Amino acid sequence: MAEHTLPSLPYSYDALEPHISEEIMTIHHKKHHQAYVSGLNAAEASFAKSQSPKEKIVLSAALKFNGGGHINHSLFWKNLAPSAKQGKGHGGVLKDGPLKEAILRDFKSFEAFKKDFNTQTLAIQGSGWGWLGLNPHNHVLEVVTTPNQDPLLSHVPIIGVDIWEHAFYLQYKNIKAEYLDAIWNVINFEEAEKRYLEAGASKL
Repeated sequence: MAEHTLPSLPYSYDALEPHISEEIMTIHHKKHHQAYVSGLNAAEASFAKSQSPKEKIVLSAALKFNGGGHINHSLFWKNLAPSAKQGKGHGGVLKDGPLKEAILRDFKSFEAFKKDFNTQTLAIQGSGWGWLGLNPHNHVLEVVTTPNQDPLLSHVPIIGVDIWEHAFYLQYKNIKAEYLDAIWNVINFEEAEKRYLEAGASKL
């Protein structure tokens, strides 16, 4: 079984400033994500060697937590891009196209979508993730949340935002709302639209 590895960031650690600091990005990627990768590899190795059903059940919790952390963060890094407002890239710009049309269809306006997303994500008790997901049953974009490091399984993930304290506390302290307001400046809507199109949503 091949071991999982820490993916490289598609930009430098300071590329998302001033919205997400270099210190946060460095620790978040090198320490936190690496810990999930290491934990997942260790859990998978132990699971493969275990002959006890009880032990496998115990190990499944570690697989879910670390596996979810690896899946979520691998998506999260691609979900971000240097801010267009700072002249660094295309982050924060939702161009005309299928994704924008779907957001306007399902949320009435872009501002209404952001308000819904931020409100539901802020309501998470403890740690978790806020998502814009495509419902595979009715093909509607919906805001959903998951606790801890649970990956989004009920929807196709289009945008995911980490609301664990390690994602924002060094810069925004306990004011989650400021972090959620700021992160829209570095959301990679081009990547989000790519996921939306890969889900076949543009043909629906």
